[in-house]
Amino acid sequence: MRNFQIRIIGSLVFILLFLPFVINAQGDGIIRGVVKDSLNGEALPYGNVLIKELKIGSSTNEDGYFVIPSLPAGKEYTVSVSYVGYQTSDIKAVVLTDKITDLEIFLVPLAISLETVEITSEMTEEGNAPNIGKIIISPREMEAIPKGVETDILRGLMTLPGVKSAGGVSAKYSVRGGEYNQNLVLLDNMPVYYPFHSIGLFSVIDPDIIKNIELYKGGYPAELGRAASSILKISTRDGNRYRFGAKFSASLMSGKIMAEGPVPNGSFYASFRKSASNSVLKNFVDDNDLPIDFYDGAFKINYANPHFFNNTKFTFQGLFSKDKLNYADAGRPDYEWANSIFGFNMFVVGEIPFFLDFDVALSNYSNKIIPKESTISPKRNELSDFTMSADFLYILSSKDELGLGIDFKAVDTKLFLVNRFDYEANMGLDGISSNAYIKYKFLRFENLGVDIGSRFNLKDLAAKGDFFEPRINMNYVLSPSLSLKGSYGVYQQDLITITDEREVLTLFEPMIIIDENFEKTKTSMISAGILTKFSNNLNLELEGYYKDIYSSPVFNENKSLFSDPDLLPGSGEAYGAELLTKYRSPGFDFTAGYSYSIANREAEGYSYSPRHDARHSLNLSFTLYLPYGIRFSSSWAYSSGRPYTQQIGFYDKLSISGYFESFNIYSSSAPFLIYGLKNAERLPDYHRLDMTLAKKLDLNFMVINADVSVVNIYDRKNIFYFDQNSGKRINMLPLLVTGTIKVEI
Repeated sequence: MRNFQIRIIGSLVFILLFLPFVINAQGDGIIRGVVKDSLNGEALPYGNVLIKELKIGSSTNEDGYFVIPSLPAGKEYTVSVSYVGYQTSDIKAVVLTDKITDLEIFLVPLAISLETVEITSEMTEEGNAPNIGKIIISPREMEAIPKGVETDILRGLMTLPGVKSAGGVSAKYSVRGGEYNQNLVLLDNMPVYYPFHSIGLFSVIDPDIIKNIELYKGGYPAELGRAASSILKISTRDGNRYRFGAKFSASLMSGKIMAEGPVPNGSFYASFRKSASNSVLKNFVDDNDLPIDFYDGAFKINYANPHFFNNTKFTFQGLFSKDKLNYADAGRPDYEWANSIFGFNMFVVGEIPFFLDFDVALSNYSNKIIPKESTISPKRNELSDFTMSADFLYILSSKDELGLGIDFKAVDTKLFLVNRFDYEANMGLDGISSNAYIKYKFLRFENLGVDIGSRFNLKDLAAKGDFFEPRINMNYVLSPSLSLKGSYGVYQQDLITITDEREVLTLFEPMIIIDENFEKTKTSMISAGILTKFSNNLNLELEGYYKDIYSSPVFNENKSLFSDPDLLPGSGEAYGAELLTKYRSPGFDFTAGYSYSIANREAEGYSYSPRHDARHSLNLSFTLYLPYGIRFSSSWAYSSGRPYTQQIGFYDKLSISGYFESFNIYSSSAPFLIYGLKNAERLPDYHRLDMTLAKKLDLNFMVINADVSVVNIYDRKNIFYFDQNSGKRINMLPLLVTGTIKVEI
């Protein structure tokens, strides 16, 4: 493997040093543009752009920009732009020699279009884009997901093949055999370390502020890193540039308000959500009391003045959330956790086909246990992350792309634990790291796309084997209806959460930096796939993968002495196959996703299946877009049984406070559970049917959206866990009817 990486790196260096200088020369021109919504000025990502006369085109990137280089100069061309849910627009543009023709194209939403329109199949990238393992989720798809209680982006991920839930109750997810703590969530490039409300039931990110979502299940490019399994990139809206507006919504669980509108040379949005009732949450935990109080909020302000740094946009934004789980019983501990995240971005469009993204982000997370009169020891975990990064993208006249970037990250983790002598110690660590990357993307050939690059862990420059993270992603287009894809990459992360696999509901998940003397989490993955397009509306994608988990620290469940280590070195593998098919039309959407996967872990010479190792999963969903603003959607989810560790008895034991002791530690002599072989048993299969009926009513001066959702229609008794003390079976969500109403002015 080491020699293989060296060969990849050698080839990479040769390509990156010499090919950028082989550029198609003079005499041509460039069309560059940005595509926006005509009603609010929002950029539209992943739209289709075509030069009709030449039958060549491109797609807009996540910021709504496109570049089409090497166009014969001195001519007028028709630029045709199409986008899901919008009227196709044709714009005339004249190309001049060695000049960039800039376009700002506004598309009219279908809802107010009065003419016959053409509808594209879905948001997509260019046909030869190397993007295996990447899924783009549009707002239309988010709206169509049947709601558990509210629309939630993280719960919506569970419908995708390769994404496994921690159970029907939780929005925590595992991707292609990776652990729950090996996923990185980026909100406009800002890391969100614990994006969950209410013991992980749903996300802290308001769906109304989201523009689009990109999930990288593997094969992610060199500019993305610090995650061993997956990266979820969430891009938020800028806010309406032309008029002030507000949205008010209420569900059986929370109330929310959002405002947006123009500011001088820019726009803003601000949202706030607050819990209103806990009655619905009881259904998630079998009618047990769950006294959770939560809130979250977000804001964003952007500014772009052509007379002040032309072609530059400045953005300042933030996200904050807090949850409290306060029991009336003084014998039960309380829990609190909170996020506060702030970010600054400068996005520059250069006079040459050049883009610069400069980001500064400060992300804070805290979590604590308040024991009250219980016998549980107090615990407190804090994390502070300061990140500064710069990303450069240069588009050559051949359509190839050269990307460079560097970041600086300072992370400080604190873990305060109290031992049996009431001594509080900080077990956290801090660290400074810096990563750089270089990549070259071949897009000059219509039937071939290659993205090759590497990340460089500058902190580990002197350490053999950990300095490079080579990446390569390829897409070969055999025909307009058939593409072959493949990728290979190495991925590392040095920040993890410590969880016990035997815990069912984990309320305290400390985040720490892996000690330099301990091997960091490191994986490599190779994947291959086929994309078949039966028509503009129907496609099918099949992917297979093999993930080698070189190292993955695991919690020492058998720690009994102070001298015993708290973490143990672990390794493993994961492999499987995934099938995803989509059909999109003006009145009907259908998606089917199936995955077969196997995951294994090994620690201290013992091999076992991790708790997310559900071998088979199937998700079917469809949406009907009916007249008069009515939408009906339904989804059915199936998963084979997940592993669990059986409890086979107990004995009285004198407790010893450890580094990461279990939450159920008792003082003095107390019953201590005896477990069987780790994850040797499997739960029964899981399946559930949900439906949603939604109605949109446009009253000119305001728009009302109302929906009713039915969860688990046939009231399937899906087991959650057995209570450790009583042995009672605890089930997941029963038959549940919920509703949401939203008013927009």
